[in-house]
Amino acid sequence: VALTLHTLGGLTTREIARAHLTSESTMAQRLVRAKRKIRSATIPFAIPETDQLPSRLKSILAVIYLIFNEGYAAASGSAPVRVDLVDEALRLARLVAGFLPKDAEVAGLLALMLLHDSRRAARFLNHRPVPLDRQERSFWDQKKILQGTRILESALRLGPPGPYQLQAAISAIHAEAPTAADTDWRQIVWLYQRLLRITQSNVVKLNTAVAVSFAECPENGLRLLEELATEPDLHNYQPYFAARADILRRAGRTTEAIHAYHQALALTENQADRLFLNDRIIELGAG
Repeated sequence: VALTLHTLGGLTTREIARAHLTSESTMAQRLVRAKRKIRSATIPFAIPETDQLPSRLKSILAVIYLIFNEGYAAASGSAPVRVDLVDEALRLARLVAGFLPKDAEVAGLLALMLLHDSRRAARFLNHRPVPLDRQERSFWDQKKILQGTRILESALRLGPPGPYQLQAAISAIHAEAPTAADTDWRQIVWLYQRLLRITQSNVVKLNTAVAVSFAECPENGLRLLEELATEPDLHNYQPYFAARADILRRAGRTTEAIHAYHQALALTENQADRLFLNDRIIELGAG
């Protein structure tokens, strides 16, 4: 996956390392070893036959999703969204769906990306990200929401849902809520818990904690976050500190929130995110 992102996806070693929650030096070594193995084993670059696709599918979908993620929320630079990467990921997902029209996870990934991208026009204002609960929902692309939900419904009829279908279902709940207050957070928590049973991912645990902070109360979300505080792969993971800061803010724990916002800011390379976090620090400090 990492080598494909580097050689075909055009992502930098730094971007790939961030996507895999590892250091740039570790990822660089991993890429060197992969290239060396290809050379020593004389593994050819060849277009696989259709019957070979299923065995390669997990890696293919991971590559497409990570390309989309880097485009959807650029980790560095002045542009908050890299539209070229988002559009390329959607093109590739549609291409794979054409080859494998009956695969539920392929459809789930395409639905997930369409639902996420439907909010593109509302996600930023004055060069700053707009939190989901404050977005102007009339700017959401209803055509993409309809397309994404229809693809998801078809995928869910094909069998038990996998990780991409579950994530798409979470995004669909957000997309179909008329207002932020109407969001069914308890259903989202349930879906994250089901996703966690499949993935055992610390990022999913983080997202679950955020969902619990809305479904129940901020303090309950914070308790779940504290359980992740010692996880090595989250020590320098900016979204962890940004999420913790926001939950502390909503819990009224201002001093701790400011400290967490500073921690998130120190790990933020994207200019739009830096502006947003700095605004929050100033807002809380003035308050």
